[in-house]
Amino acid sequence: MTNKKLSELKKISLNAKLLALEGIYNAQSGHPGGSLSATDVLTYLYFEKMNINPADPDMKKRDRFVLSKGHACPALYSVLALRGFFDTAELKDLRKLGSMLQGHPSMHEIPGIDMSTGSLGQGFSAACGIALREKREKLGFRTYAMIGDGESQEGQIWEASMFASHYKLSKLTLFVDFNKLQIDGEIKKVMNPGKFEDKFAAFGWHVQTINGHSFKEIEKAVENAEKSNQPSVIICKTVKGKGVSFMENNAGWHGKAPKAEEYEKAVAELKTQLDALS
Repeated sequence: MTNKKLSELKKISLNAKLLALEGIYNAQSGHPGGSLSATDVLTYLYFEKMNINPADPDMKKRDRFVLSKGHACPALYSVLALRGFFDTAELKDLRKLGSMLQGHPSMHEIPGIDMSTGSLGQGFSAACGIALREKREKLGFRTYAMIGDGESQEGQIWEASMFASHYKLSKLTLFVDFNKLQIDGEIKKVMNPGKFEDKFAAFGWHVQTINGHSFKEIEKAVENAEKSNQPSVIICKTVKGKGVSFMENNAGWHGKAPKAEEYEKAVAELKTQLDALS
Protein backbone atom coordinates (compact mmCIF):
# COMPACT_ATOMS: atom_id res chain seq x y z
CA MET A 1 0.00 0.00 0.00
CA THR A 2 1.47 3.35 -1.03
CA ASN A 3 1.70 6.27 1.37
CA LYS A 4 -0.72 8.19 -0.87
CA LYS A 5 -3.32 5.42 -0.67
CA LEU A 6 -2.80 5.09 3.07
CA SER A 7 -3.42 8.82 3.52
CA GLU A 8 -6.55 8.64 1.35
CA LEU A 9 -8.00 5.78 3.39
CA LYS A 10 -7.28 7.58 6.66
CA LYS A 11 -9.10 10.67 5.38
CA ILE A 12 -12.08 8.65 4.21
CA SER A 13 -12.31 6.88 7.56
CA LEU A 14 -12.18 10.15 9.50
CA ASN A 15 -14.88 11.65 7.28
CA ALA A 16 -16.99 8.55 7.79
CA LYS A 17 -16.61 8.94 11.56
CA LEU A 18 -17.70 12.57 11.33
CA LEU A 19 -20.80 11.60 9.35
CA ALA A 20 -21.62 8.71 11.69
CA LEU A 21 -21.44 10.99 14.72
CA GLU A 22 -23.52 13.64 12.95
CA GLY A 23 -26.28 11.11 12.36
CA ILE A 24 -26.19 9.82 15.93
CA TYR A 25 -26.18 13.36 17.31
CA ASN A 26 -29.13 14.46 15.16
CA ALA A 27 -31.07 11.33 16.14
CA GLN A 28 -30.00 11.59 19.78
CA SER A 29 -29.89 7.82 19.54
CA GLY A 30 -27.41 5.23 18.32
CA HIS A 31 -24.15 3.43 19.00
CA PRO A 32 -21.03 5.58 18.59
CA GLY A 33 -18.45 3.40 20.37
CA GLY A 34 -18.71 0.27 18.23
CA SER A 35 -19.26 2.31 15.09
CA LEU A 36 -15.98 4.15 15.50
CA SER A 37 -14.05 0.96 16.30
CA ALA A 38 -15.28 -0.67 13.08
CA THR A 39 -14.85 2.21 10.63
CA ASP A 40 -11.29 1.51 9.51
CA VAL A 41 -12.05 -2.08 8.46
CA LEU A 42 -15.19 -0.97 6.63
CA THR A 43 -13.29 1.81 4.87
CA TYR A 44 -10.66 -0.62 3.64
CA LEU A 45 -13.23 -3.12 2.35
CA TYR A 46 -15.43 -0.65 0.50
CA PHE A 47 -12.76 1.68 -0.85
CA GLU A 48 -9.91 -0.70 -1.54
CA LYS A 49 -10.88 -4.35 -1.58
CA MET A 50 -14.41 -5.31 -2.48
CA ASN A 51 -15.66 -5.76 -6.02
CA ILE A 52 -18.72 -3.48 -5.89
CA ASN A 53 -20.40 -0.90 -8.10
CA PRO A 54 -22.53 1.86 -6.54
CA ALA A 55 -24.19 2.40 -9.93
CA ASP A 56 -25.26 -1.26 -9.93
CA PRO A 57 -25.56 -2.27 -6.26
CA ASP A 58 -27.21 -5.61 -7.10
CA MET A 59 -24.73 -6.85 -9.69
CA LYS A 60 -24.42 -10.64 -9.51
CA LYS A 61 -20.66 -10.92 -9.07
CA ARG A 62 -20.34 -8.22 -6.41
CA ASP A 63 -18.57 -9.16 -3.21
CA ARG A 64 -20.93 -9.39 -0.24
CA PHE A 65 -20.60 -7.87 3.22
CA VAL A 66 -22.74 -8.61 6.28
CA LEU A 67 -22.56 -6.42 9.39
CA SER A 68 -23.67 -8.93 11.98
CA LYS A 69 -23.19 -6.34 14.74
CA GLY A 70 -25.98 -4.36 13.11
CA HIS A 71 -26.18 -1.68 15.80
CA ALA A 72 -22.88 -0.30 14.42
CA CYS A 73 -24.68 0.63 11.20
CA PRO A 74 -23.87 4.38 11.45
CA ALA A 75 -20.34 3.47 10.37
CA LEU A 76 -21.55 1.28 7.52
CA TYR A 77 -24.08 3.86 6.35
CA SER A 78 -21.42 6.57 6.31
CA VAL A 79 -18.97 4.44 4.33
CA LEU A 80 -21.69 3.46 1.85
CA ALA A 81 -22.68 7.09 1.37
CA LEU A 82 -19.10 8.23 0.83
CA ARG A 83 -18.64 5.38 -1.65
CA GLY A 84 -21.61 6.70 -3.64
CA PHE A 85 -24.42 4.26 -2.85
CA PHE A 86 -26.67 7.11 -1.71
CA ASP A 87 -26.45 10.81 -0.87
CA THR A 88 -24.65 11.75 2.35
CA ALA A 89 -27.61 14.07 3.09
CA GLU A 90 -29.57 10.94 4.05
CA LEU A 91 -27.33 10.46 7.08
CA LYS A 92 -28.80 13.42 8.95
CA ASP A 93 -32.10 11.53 9.12
CA LEU A 94 -30.65 8.47 10.86
CA ARG A 95 -33.28 6.67 12.98
CA LYS A 96 -35.98 9.21 12.11
CA LEU A 97 -39.50 8.16 11.17
CA GLY A 98 -39.71 7.59 7.42
CA SER A 99 -35.94 7.51 6.88
CA MET A 100 -34.43 4.54 5.06
CA LEU A 101 -31.56 4.62 7.55
CA GLN A 102 -32.94 2.99 10.66
CA GLY A 103 -31.18 1.66 13.74
CA HIS A 104 -30.23 -1.60 12.02
CA PRO A 105 -29.45 -2.26 8.34
CA SER A 106 -32.27 -3.26 5.97
CA MET A 107 -31.48 -4.91 2.65
CA HIS A 108 -34.95 -3.95 1.41
CA GLU A 109 -34.47 -0.21 1.91
CA ILE A 110 -30.81 0.66 1.52
CA PRO A 111 -28.63 0.32 -1.60
CA GLY A 112 -25.47 -1.61 -0.81
CA ILE A 113 -26.83 -3.59 2.14
CA ASP A 114 -26.58 -7.33 1.43
CA MET A 115 -28.35 -8.63 4.55
CA SER A 116 -30.71 -7.18 7.15
CA THR A 117 -29.21 -7.62 10.60
CA GLY A 118 -29.94 -6.75 14.19
CA SER A 119 -30.46 -9.84 16.32
CA LEU A 120 -26.91 -10.65 17.35
CA GLY A 121 -25.42 -13.80 15.84
CA GLN A 122 -27.84 -14.12 12.97
CA GLY A 123 -25.91 -11.97 10.50
CA PHE A 124 -22.89 -14.24 10.68
CA SER A 125 -25.05 -17.28 9.99
CA ALA A 126 -26.54 -15.48 6.98
CA ALA A 127 -23.03 -14.72 5.70
CA CYS A 128 -22.19 -18.43 5.92
CA GLY A 129 -25.29 -19.20 3.87
CA ILE A 130 -24.31 -16.61 1.26
CA ALA A 131 -20.82 -18.12 1.04
CA LEU A 132 -22.22 -21.63 0.68
CA ARG A 133 -24.44 -20.57 -2.22
CA GLU A 134 -21.47 -18.94 -3.95
CA LYS A 135 -19.46 -22.14 -3.58
CA ARG A 136 -22.21 -24.43 -4.87
CA GLU A 137 -23.17 -22.22 -7.81
CA LYS A 138 -19.64 -20.92 -8.53
CA LEU A 139 -20.85 -17.31 -8.65
CA GLY A 140 -17.41 -15.76 -8.40
CA PHE A 141 -17.60 -13.48 -5.37
CA ARG A 142 -16.15 -13.35 -1.85
CA THR A 143 -18.16 -12.92 1.32
CA TYR A 144 -17.06 -10.73 4.23
CA ALA A 145 -18.71 -10.37 7.63
CA MET A 146 -18.09 -8.57 10.91
CA ILE A 147 -19.13 -9.58 14.40
CA GLY A 148 -18.57 -7.84 17.71
CA ASP A 149 -16.58 -9.44 20.50
CA GLY A 150 -19.60 -9.19 22.81
CA GLU A 151 -21.67 -10.78 20.06
CA SER A 152 -19.37 -13.80 20.26
CA GLN A 153 -21.18 -14.71 23.48
CA GLU A 154 -24.08 -15.88 21.30
CA GLY A 155 -24.04 -19.64 20.77
CA GLN A 156 -25.13 -19.12 17.20
CA ILE A 157 -21.71 -17.67 16.40
CA TRP A 158 -20.05 -21.00 17.17
CA GLU A 159 -22.68 -23.04 15.35
CA ALA A 160 -22.00 -20.90 12.28
CA SER A 161 -18.25 -21.34 12.75
CA MET A 162 -18.70 -25.12 12.74
CA PHE A 163 -20.90 -24.86 9.64
CA ALA A 164 -18.36 -22.76 7.71
CA SER A 165 -15.53 -25.15 8.52
CA HIS A 166 -17.55 -28.25 7.67
CA TYR A 167 -18.49 -26.89 4.24
CA LYS A 168 -14.98 -25.51 3.65
CA LEU A 169 -16.13 -21.99 2.90
CA SER A 170 -12.71 -20.71 1.91
CA LYS A 171 -14.10 -17.56 0.27
CA LEU A 172 -15.59 -16.39 3.58
CA THR A 173 -13.65 -13.89 5.70
CA LEU A 174 -14.86 -12.88 9.15
CA PHE A 175 -13.68 -9.82 11.06
CA VAL A 176 -14.01 -9.78 14.85
CA ASP A 177 -14.22 -6.21 16.17
CA PHE A 178 -12.27 -6.95 19.34
CA ASN A 179 -12.62 -3.68 21.29
CA LYS A 180 -13.01 -5.59 24.59
CA LEU A 181 -16.13 -3.71 25.69
CA GLN A 182 -19.88 -4.26 25.46
CA ILE A 183 -22.89 -2.40 26.81
CA ASP A 184 -22.44 -3.77 30.35
CA GLY A 185 -18.68 -3.30 30.54
CA GLU A 186 -15.63 -5.46 29.83
CA ILE A 187 -16.48 -8.59 27.90
CA LYS A 188 -14.16 -10.69 30.05
CA LYS A 189 -16.21 -9.72 33.12
CA VAL A 190 -19.65 -9.99 31.55
CA MET A 191 -19.07 -13.37 29.86
CA ASN A 192 -15.46 -14.14 29.00
CA PRO A 193 -15.23 -15.67 25.51
CA GLY A 194 -11.64 -16.79 26.12
CA LYS A 195 -8.98 -16.73 23.41
CA PHE A 196 -10.56 -16.16 20.02
CA GLU A 197 -7.46 -17.53 18.29
CA ASP A 198 -7.72 -20.90 20.02
CA LYS A 199 -11.48 -21.19 19.62
CA PHE A 200 -11.61 -20.44 15.90
CA ALA A 201 -8.57 -22.66 15.26
CA ALA A 202 -10.34 -25.50 17.07
CA PHE A 203 -13.29 -25.06 14.68
CA GLY A 204 -10.96 -25.37 11.68
CA TRP A 205 -10.52 -21.73 10.70
CA HIS A 206 -7.48 -19.89 9.35
CA VAL A 207 -6.75 -17.37 12.12
CA GLN A 208 -4.94 -14.03 12.14
CA THR A 209 -4.75 -11.28 14.77
CA ILE A 210 -4.02 -7.69 13.77
CA ASN A 211 -4.28 -4.04 14.76
CA GLY A 212 -7.75 -3.26 13.40
CA HIS A 213 -6.83 0.39 12.87
CA SER A 214 -3.78 -0.28 10.68
CA PHE A 215 -4.71 -0.28 7.01
CA LYS A 216 -1.46 -2.03 6.14
CA GLU A 217 -2.17 -4.85 8.59
CA ILE A 218 -5.78 -5.13 7.41
CA GLU A 219 -4.62 -5.39 3.79
CA LYS A 220 -1.97 -8.02 4.53
CA ALA A 221 -4.43 -10.12 6.55
CA VAL A 222 -7.07 -10.01 3.81
CA GLU A 223 -4.49 -11.05 1.23
CA ASN A 224 -3.40 -13.95 3.45
CA ALA A 225 -7.03 -15.00 3.89
CA GLU A 226 -7.45 -15.25 0.13
CA LYS A 227 -4.63 -17.81 -0.04
CA SER A 228 -6.20 -20.13 2.55
CA ASN A 229 -8.33 -23.17 1.77
CA GLN A 230 -10.19 -22.66 5.06
CA PRO A 231 -12.69 -20.03 6.16
CA SER A 232 -10.66 -17.14 7.56
CA VAL A 233 -11.11 -15.02 10.65
CA ILE A 234 -9.24 -11.78 11.24
CA ILE A 235 -9.33 -10.80 14.90
CA CYS A 236 -9.04 -7.02 14.91
CA LYS A 237 -7.72 -5.46 18.10
CA THR A 238 -9.59 -2.15 18.13
CA VAL A 239 -10.45 0.74 20.42
CA LYS A 240 -14.08 1.42 21.20
CA GLY A 241 -14.78 5.04 20.29
CA LYS A 242 -11.56 5.29 18.25
CA GLY A 243 -10.67 8.86 17.31
CA VAL A 244 -12.61 10.67 20.01
CA SER A 245 -10.59 10.88 23.23
CA PHE A 246 -13.43 10.91 25.73
CA MET A 247 -15.20 8.01 23.99
CA GLU A 248 -12.16 5.77 23.66
CA ASN A 249 -12.18 2.61 25.83
CA ASN A 250 -15.35 3.81 27.54
CA ALA A 251 -18.24 1.34 27.66
CA GLY A 252 -20.59 4.20 28.51
CA TRP A 253 -20.44 5.23 24.86
CA HIS A 254 -21.71 1.89 23.59
CA GLY A 255 -25.22 3.15 22.97
CA LYS A 256 -25.39 6.82 23.99
CA ALA A 257 -25.65 9.89 21.76
CA PRO A 258 -23.46 12.91 22.51
CA LYS A 259 -24.98 16.15 23.73
CA ALA A 260 -24.20 19.42 21.96
CA GLU A 261 -20.97 20.24 23.81
CA GLU A 262 -19.73 16.65 23.53
CA TYR A 263 -20.56 16.53 19.83
CA GLU A 264 -18.70 19.77 19.15
CA LYS A 265 -15.66 18.47 21.00
CA ALA A 266 -15.74 15.16 19.09
CA VAL A 267 -16.03 16.96 15.74
CA ALA A 268 -13.14 19.25 16.63
CA GLU A 269 -10.90 16.29 17.51
CA LEU A 270 -11.68 14.42 14.29
CA LYS A 271 -11.20 17.54 12.17
CA THR A 272 -7.83 18.16 13.81
CA GLN A 273 -6.80 14.64 12.78
CA LEU A 274 -8.03 15.34 9.25
CA ASP A 275 -6.08 18.60 9.06
CA ALA A 276 -2.93 16.76 10.10
CA LEU A 277 -3.22 14.58 6.98
CA SER A 278 -3.46 17.54 4.60
